[in-house]
Amino acid sequence: MTALGFLYPGHSAEDDYPRIEQLLGSDIRLDVIHTDIGEDAHRVDALLRMGSVERLAAGTEALRLTGAEAVVWACTSGSFVYGWEGAHDQVRSLALAAGMPASSTSFAFVHAVRELDVRRVAVGATYPSDVADLFAQFLRAGGAEVLSVRGSGIITAAEVGTWGEEEVLTLAREADHTDAEAVLLPDTALHTASHLPALEKELGKPVLTANQVTVWEALRLTDRRVNAPVLGSLFTREPIVQA
Repeated sequence: MTALGFLYPGHSAEDDYPRIEQLLGSDIRLDVIHTDIGEDAHRVDALLRMGSVERLAAGTEALRLTGAEAVVWACTSGSFVYGWEGAHDQVRSLALAAGMPASSTSFAFVHAVRELDVRRVAVGATYPSDVADLFAQFLRAGGAEVLSVRGSGIITAAEVGTWGEEEVLTLAREADHTDAEAVLLPDTALHTASHLPALEKELGKPVLTANQVTVWEALRLTDRRVNAPVLGSLFTREPIVQA
């Protein structure tokens, strides 16, 4: 049994994790520990507070009790908002506090893009445009060429969590770029685990979504490989990229 830990802010789309656990169909357990979201706002100052070392450290004791072998901060905006170097510092602090390998959803996207061996990507974000642009800057720092960025202007994770398949498909379609080799949908508040086959069929290319890449990143940290095509192209490739 491989136990994977996730620090998830608040309550929006955390039910993606038991769904992904079921779809993996293997001896893998996904344990979600909720952190204090503070102010639910896709605004830079609120996101910086949400991803603070103190808030993340507060969840590590409960995480250790689960027997987790690795932990991922399951929040895209609460990691890339710190910038490339700041996000590295955040992960190092989390690893130290948790006493295990650690990463974040932002780095999961960077590693997943490399895993798919693509460079040119399009971004469809639920965030306001200024926050979406920060994600694009983070991806560029990680070596990706971001061809287009679409922000949806949604302020709260609570609203994002109400979106269904049609809204997710619309976001992906509108975000896609003719020359993009993959489409990225950040925001772990967005339900996507059940929509991955439909997304990739609709766009005809790999689609990376926040909760999907977060789980993949935790598997990468523990050197696990699971073939699960129902979770998209990312879960059908070899080998796992190294950090």
